[in-house]
Amino acid sequence: HVDESRITGEILPVSKNVGDRVTGGSVNGEGLVRVNTTAVGTETTLARIIRMVESAQAAKAPIQRIVDQVSAVFVPVVLVVALATFAGWMLVSGNWEESLINAVAVLVIACPCALGLATPTAIMAGTGIAARQGILIKDAEALELAHSVTAVAFDKTGTLTEGKPALVAYEALDGLGSSEVLRISAALQKTSDHPLAHAVIEMATQRGVAIPEAGEAKALPGRGIQGTVEDQRYLLGSGRLLQELGISSSGVLADRATRLASEGRTVSWLVRQDAVTTKLLGLLAFGDTIKPASYQAVARLHKLGIKTVMLTGDNLGSAHAVAKELGIDEVRAELLPGDKASIVQELRNQGYIVAMVGDGLNDAPSLVAADVGLSMSTGTDVAMEAAGITLMRGDPRLVADSFDVSRRTYAKIKQGLFWAFAYNVLGIPLAALGMLNPVVAGAAMAFSSVSVVTNALLLRRWRGAATL
Repeated sequence: HVDESRITGEILPVSKNVGDRVTGGSVNGEGLVRVNTTAVGTETTLARIIRMVESAQAAKAPIQRIVDQVSAVFVPVVLVVALATFAGWMLVSGNWEESLINAVAVLVIACPCALGLATPTAIMAGTGIAARQGILIKDAEALELAHSVTAVAFDKTGTLTEGKPALVAYEALDGLGSSEVLRISAALQKTSDHPLAHAVIEMATQRGVAIPEAGEAKALPGRGIQGTVEDQRYLLGSGRLLQELGISSSGVLADRATRLASEGRTVSWLVRQDAVTTKLLGLLAFGDTIKPASYQAVARLHKLGIKTVMLTGDNLGSAHAVAKELGIDEVRAELLPGDKASIVQELRNQGYIVAMVGDGLNDAPSLVAADVGLSMSTGTDVAMEAAGITLMRGDPRLVADSFDVSRRTYAKIKQGLFWAFAYNVLGIPLAALGMLNPVVAGAAMAFSSVSVVTNALLLRRWRGAATL
């Protein structure tokens, strides 16, 4: 069994047989494995993912700031108005001193300090308060874009779910209690380092089950484990183990196993064996559990009118089960890293402003391909490097909080620009008509800057829903 979670995001161990492909960066879970290397250096899976990230970064156009567009027109216009003021007063009064004072008053009242402060002060205030709430915004571009997001693509494992195998169900055949199935299974798994073994031990501990000692424990590679518990021989393993033992599951237990498998659960079977008979005792089902905060996160995004999409390397049954429970609009499963980036680009081509939320190495290309990339700090360093926003807690509610702080910051930018222009629209005509001297114009200009900065600092009162 191989742990491929660093590459594919799939948290359950993947069974490998002779001739199967394995990927550098995955972890051998048990036994000795001999591999034939078919790609090294720049041709490895990791290297190809890095190239996809670099390609997406190179192709991404920088955002054009509103202030840059306005300043390109505003500054020349003010200079023309100041020259026209000087020329007009010279024609009317012929007093060059008075004409110069009025022209200077125009330049002073129109000094674009407030215009230049509106954007950076709002961004500084927004990023500062966001960091206090657990949202690390690495660049202003991500903050400016996040307010306009219309679709969010989520990775599943580690983002919407806990990201580790858990025992989600255990049942017994008639005549044996389910707690007994858990007790015996825990005894067998106590000697194993397999991720599913940890899940069984954790459940038994939570339920206060006294775990007996198992003797003669032995791993059955690719099939399960066997051992002796209280002088009885037991085996715990996959459906393949049942086939080798010549046992067929039927009845209620078989129907239950079919339903669990359709939901993407991994099913293990507990068998008791003696010199004469081999009897099926029960089953255990493993899967990833949904984070409690994921329900609120998806609901908040829908309330904001944002489309939700799940992109995952997990199997289709598991993906659909999680998406149905959370109410996610669209599901794409069994994806490779490049597939995720292609789907993000597809959504962008459909006119959506796309945010991608992920935590794994396999999410890096799609994080960069999206308009806004958000990574969980509980994930890999590569994902955090690729994303413009890092969520410092593994709480998906911070996604909606990121959009909220972006919207409020963008609103403060627009308010700051409005007040800056309001002062200018009112002050420039008064200065041109000689109704303001440069001293008063300077005071008004300073007051406009103070008001813009004060308005931006009101962002410090913002609190995210994830912290309430």
